[in-house]
Amino acid sequence: MREFSNQQNRGSIWTVFATFALVCTALFFIPAFVIRPFSYYAPRALVVAMAIRHHAPWPTLIAALICLGLALSLWRGANWWRRTVLVAVMVIVTFSATMARINYFEWMFHPVASPGFEAEGQSKLDAKEMVLAIRFGGDARAYPIREMAYHHIVNDVVGGVPVAVTY
Repeated sequence: MREFSNQQNRGSIWTVFATFALVCTALFFIPAFVIRPFSYYAPRALVVAMAIRHHAPWPTLIAALICLGLALSLWRGANWWRRTVLVAVMVIVTFSATMARINYFEWMFHPVASPGFEAEGQSKLDAKEMVLAIRFGGDARAYPIREMAYHHIVNDVVGGVPVAVTY
């Protein structure tokens, strides 16, 4: 009877471990999945993703520490397969808890410091493609919205005037 109780207890620990690992991972991956370049953002989904992103650092740390404690208690008596699962899950949990503290959006949406341009006749833009255009004096530039949606900002000089073009 004691053997059954011990197995039932270990099963409960595995369930709690999996739950906290899932919570920690979801707190990173939900915002990372919703807020992607070149994707449609449903307003409600974006609000939820930004709220999760804002509040995720502490809950992911707490969930990761709970997972670590549970993993250490499960390690004893676990066979090689379960130990492999524990290590793999802890790597994912550690990654998620770390990424919840980093502004990875800066990696995705970095400004273009020195853009390259082509003459209008050499451009391979589709006739229907939208652009942001700017003109100072006799100097003009056009920035494709497709590129601006990814970078969000271009630092340039147009007609001798430094500009920051954003979308």
